[in-house]
Amino acid sequence: MPPADAPADPGPGPAPRSGPGGQDTLDLRLTAELLPSLWEEAPVSRCGPGAGLLDRPAEWKPVTTPAGVFQLVPVRLERDLAVISRWMNDPAVAAFWELAGAESVTAGHLTPQLDGDGRSIPFLGVLSGVPMSYWEIYRADLDPLARHCPVRPHDTGIHLLIGEVDQRGHGIGSQLLRAVSDLVLDNRPRCTRVLAEPDLRNTPSVSAFLSAGFRYSAEVQLPDKRAALMVRDRAHRAQL
Repeated sequence: MPPADAPADPGPGPAPRSGPGGQDTLDLRLTAELLPSLWEEAPVSRCGPGAGLLDRPAEWKPVTTPAGVFQLVPVRLERDLAVISRWMNDPAVAAFWELAGAESVTAGHLTPQLDGDGRSIPFLGVLSGVPMSYWEIYRADLDPLARHCPVRPHDTGIHLLIGEVDQRGHGIGSQLLRAVSDLVLDNRPRCTRVLAEPDLRNTPSVSAFLSAGFRYSAEVQLPDKRAALMVRDRAHRAQL
């Protein structure tokens, strides 16, 4: 399971509590035995990274946001390792991603995704032509996350860090989270929910997800953190 989200948009305020309407009625708790059967439903295409599992996110079009034109660009290790490693060594990022150190540390995190089966794909977030964030789009129902909380088939997860300090604290994280979750819902017709699981202590990140139209669903104990399960529902996307 990828590490926690770094602060998407600094801001005060405690993590929200789940209300009566925030409970998920069940869905599906995947076991190690069930994961392979779901994997078999969507074999990886050779037409692009994760084409069979995530509906070709490398081909998703740029979108216009209040902050500028934004695009997810698939990570290329030889081109992007230095900048992503620099971001990982920012103390605000390292506190949650825990990938500070030499470039080899970041490479060790990226390589299994780049060489993997396509259930998790790393991207640079490019805003107005400038790389400024790092993203992971992943199949939550095929991720170890599914062993710890209810998921549904084709649930799609997001991890995010805003790499450039001057892009934090202006609401940009929320704008981009809304844009990327919209991209997921627009391009993945079988996906009914976009999920995220920021560290519960990371209140700026939790607040950014709430501002982006996600709801707080539950507190989840994961192997490496206590997380806030954030959910954006296709059925309610126009209302939030």
